[in-house]
Amino acid sequence: MGAGATSGAAPIVPDAEREAVAAALGRVRARIADAEIRFGRAPGSVELLAVSKVQPAVKIAAAYAAGQCAFGESYAQEALEKQAALRALPLHWHFIGRIQSNKTREIAAGFDWVHGLCDLKHARRLAEQRPAELGPLKVCVQVNTSGEASKAGLDPAMVADFVGECAALGRLDVQGLMTLPAPSDGLDAQRRPFAALRSLRERIATPELPLPVLSMGMSADLEAAVAEGATIVRIGTAVFGPRPPVR
Repeated sequence: MGAGATSGAAPIVPDAEREAVAAALGRVRARIADAEIRFGRAPGSVELLAVSKVQPAVKIAAAYAAGQCAFGESYAQEALEKQAALRALPLHWHFIGRIQSNKTREIAAGFDWVHGLCDLKHARRLAEQRPAELGPLKVCVQVNTSGEASKAGLDPAMVADFVGECAALGRLDVQGLMTLPAPSDGLDAQRRPFAALRSLRERIATPELPLPVLSMGMSADLEAAVAEGATIVRIGTAVFGPRPPVR
């Protein structure tokens, strides 16, 4: 169950919504399974994280009815409202957005995972604010594999020291690395930043910090990510359809 989940009533899901989301999930799971076979990965070695940001709680409930339990959210307040609406369901909540200092308390208390950690100040706040009754917060360190000035994430040369500093905080469980590369066309081009993240993990992992998780790949490039060792792919549009307009 997610970090902030308690018992309560779950929303009623219309049959049409349930069927549409179940069909989409089936197609995504088939893509992942096909990619595992194609690129020599062990069956079931890649986890699907359904990116539910800006999607209504009823769609998350529909996905849960189809067997999906892990969901990614980018906006802390929106996610907390959904968690309250879905508190009857044993869901796992991953924060995948850009971290704001004034939201670290909510993130530390309300999520099981954080995927975009790249600021030591935020790391310290998350560790200090993680409730004592919860286990360590699982985190992935974000790496800027594309070298984009506008993109969050650490320069690869800074990652090893940052991982060690986060691990020393005690209340963070550094699970691995994450990247969000610039969009590109063609499998070979898509594979390059993912290969760079895998190579970085291989260079800096230690027996004490094996960094087993590579969080990378989205709807348009999940095959390339699976080819290069992704263990979590973050899929939104292919599961839930286009994002609804922001009001």
